[in-house]
Amino acid sequence: MEIATPDRSAGVSKWDIRHKIWDYMEANNLADFPRPVHHRIPNFKGSFQMSGVLQAWEAFEKAREVKVDPDKPLEGIRLTVLQARKTLLVPTPRLRTGLFNRIVPPPGATKEILRKCATSQGVRDYSVPVGLDAKVHVDLVVVGSVAVSEKGWRIGKGEGFADLEYAMMVSMGAIGEDTIVVTAVHDCQVVDIPEELLDDHDLTVDYILTPTRVIKTGCKRPKPQGILWHKISHEMLAKIPVLKSLRYREQRGGIDAFLKDEPPGAPVASGPASKNRPENSQWPSESGPVPTGPEKPSSVCTPDLPRVPATVYVGNLPQGTRVSELKDALRAHDALPARLTWHGAQNQAFLSYSDRAAADAALSALQGLSLRGGHVRVELARRQGSRRAHRPQ
Repeated sequence: MEIATPDRSAGVSKWDIRHKIWDYMEANNLADFPRPVHHRIPNFKGSFQMSGVLQAWEAFEKAREVKVDPDKPLEGIRLTVLQARKTLLVPTPRLRTGLFNRIVPPPGATKEILRKCATSQGVRDYSVPVGLDAKVHVDLVVVGSVAVSEKGWRIGKGEGFADLEYAMMVSMGAIGEDTIVVTAVHDCQVVDIPEELLDDHDLTVDYILTPTRVIKTGCKRPKPQGILWHKISHEMLAKIPVLKSLRYREQRGGIDAFLKDEPPGAPVASGPASKNRPENSQWPSESGPVPTGPEKPSSVCTPDLPRVPATVYVGNLPQGTRVSELKDALRAHDALPARLTWHGAQNQAFLSYSDRAAADAALSALQGLSLRGGHVRVELARRQGSRRAHRPQ
């Protein structure tokens, strides 16, 4: 999913630098599991001991909310953030269900539990989704790298997620001028990188942490100031629901968010189903099966997806929750469905949307939803397109 860059067949390329680093680390046994390191952020030897470097760093001491990538070599840093009782945010793997999650250890968590929370399994077991409207201010961003220069130029593994995640955080207002970006690497990963290899979407770093030193880059090159929609394809948009939701918000705010395979002047992409509904429309029936046939198309639709009805499951509703409370929450998050099926006795409900695009946008908008102080489970229902949608396993 790397964002396309101009042809630079003459001279060194990002891939040349990546392979040089990967080959060197393999040949010199400078990495731990997983091996080989090719096409990965290398889990360099000594990465878990980076906690000592981090704890002695003034910028870390001042930070309150820290976003750390889920890469294996950053596991020790995630643990250090948790042990320091700071807020730890971790991106959702491949951004499938949202931008990032907040890791919430159980009360009285032991050091062993905190270590588990810092792993990829812990991220799944002890995390709470963070919605786009959450009041988040990230003080420190920690990214993995394959290579980095002392000037702050950074090269990842080639998928573009770290760059895109930063741009998305800017778009949702989670990044400020005082936010610091740092990467942690082995000393051998600090190399010269020609500035002409960088594009305007590439994320630079302010500090480099290695097992032996802390490098202040003094980088003056501007970081991404938001999502560069003209470099985003419809295919990428379809794979990342939260990206679709951010685009809808920006277009509604008057920003020209035209995709690279979409001509200027194209209609505003459809967001959560409510936006095309007249203000005086009534709520649909709260009983009966989820509709099986296509609904009347709205005036605007996302061109890359077929219009097949899709259903979102809402579960873990706190005991005593009333349907009116759920309706109010859906309305507040601009996630009104075409049909709501209420199962209050089972503490669950089903939200039917006109197509998968609208359901994905609603899923993104509802991440982190809570009612009566309790976290609500929100995800796609199983067996989309069947006679009746079912709750997930």
